[in-house]
Amino acid sequence: MEIMKAKVTSIVRHGPQGPYAVATSDQIKGSVTFSLEPPVWEEDKWPESGDSVHLSQPREKRGGWRAEKARFWTLSDDRASTSAT
Repeated sequence: MEIMKAKVTSIVRHGPQGPYAVATSDQIKGSVTFSLEPPVWEEDKWPESGDSVHLSQPREKRGGWRAEKARFWTLSDDRASTSAT
């Protein structure tokens, strides 16, 4: 499973398939979207623009990249990514 740290750039509250967020990451070109509904978004509170998020299971679709799992980035994520390098 591929994991990336991304920064939320915008929230779309009323998308055609429900609410979603747009984020950017240094790991890919372009943006990544993810649903703000379960089971994709794993938190009780929605992110805000500028928040760091943990995205996993990214896949490229016709309209760009989409993450199949998303949650807030945590201190333990920073520790794990530092020890992996």
